[in-house]
Amino acid sequence: MKTDLTDTTSSKINKALVLGRRAIGTPAVGMVLTLVIVTDEENAYDALKAANEASREHPSRTLVVIKRVSRTPRDRAKARLDAEVRLGADASTGETVVLRLYGEVVDHAQSVVLPLLLPDAPVVVWWPVNAPTDPANDPLGALAQRRVTDTYAAEQPIHELTARADAYTPGDTDLSWTRITPWRSMLAAALDQVACEVTSAEVEGEEFNPSVELLAMWLADRLTIPVRRSKSAGPGLTSVRLETNTGPIVLDRPDGSLATLSIMGQPDRAVALKRRETAELIAEELRRLDPDDTYASALRFGLERLDEEAATTAPAMPAPQAGDATEAGDATEVEEVAGAGAEAEEAPKRAARKAPAKKAAAK
Repeated sequence: MKTDLTDTTSSKINKALVLGRRAIGTPAVGMVLTLVIVTDEENAYDALKAANEASREHPSRTLVVIKRVSRTPRDRAKARLDAEVRLGADASTGETVVLRLYGEVVDHAQSVVLPLLLPDAPVVVWWPVNAPTDPANDPLGALAQRRVTDTYAAEQPIHELTARADAYTPGDTDLSWTRITPWRSMLAAALDQVACEVTSAEVEGEEFNPSVELLAMWLADRLTIPVRRSKSAGPGLTSVRLETNTGPIVLDRPDGSLATLSIMGQPDRAVALKRRETAELIAEELRRLDPDDTYASALRFGLERLDEEAATTAPAMPAPQAGDATEAGDATEVEEVAGAGAEAEEAPKRAARKAPAKKAAAK
């Protein structure tokens, strides 16, 4: 059942919800929370589809806030609210209200949303795109117990992680963190099977994927080890390698669906590690409404600290033996002597720059 309301108010929307429930024969409200989705027109369909699928596990009242862009000064001076109320089969197991805001009301979306929240029920706000830098201080984010963002959809995902760490407030979370839940579970289970000491790690994944950085920071924070971040063609996370005193532990997923777990002294095992849809991710986040302390600790570890420790402590390959190092040094000297002109003049400078790297690899 759908009801379209043009140039309406929050009280009229509430009245339409009550009349709609009576019309479909379900006058009681069985919702467990209010999910507020703040998005644009382009991404509204996909976000609402994911929320409807998640509502099968978490029946909720879904409020989709779409801030429309006014192109003329006259339109920006006018305040208008259009709404579409969906109940029954059109809203899965919950209730859906699509709110389109025009003009000055765009800057006061919280005044429209507040009267529509379910009484005595938790509130979750989700920004699929264009999340504010500080979600907790956003007018809509201040209404919620949980605030869900997605740095993967940001223009500069890696820089966005730093901003999230600086502005973190208990209750914040990110779908890039939710995506690595199966990886964290699998790695923790693998370490439970072996009595060993982890000395370093390497996390490999596609470039500009914040989930790779978050997994690397989680490993570095929990295991207190240097972690190197490597790039691959993807999709998403492709491999994690843990170096231990009993041999490497490798979790490799080259195709985005099936992974191979390799532990020294044990046969390789195939494990299901499929990349999940947005509906599964948001459903997982709705299962818990308390602050995620593990996410906060990993996020605050810091990208700069991760890069610095990996560059100075975690070698990309085993440290060379003394004889190998001598041969490598002799080969370098031969190449530098063979250079002519400007290359010969720059040889001492290159040798000076390479010296710290050799020293770090030997540690």
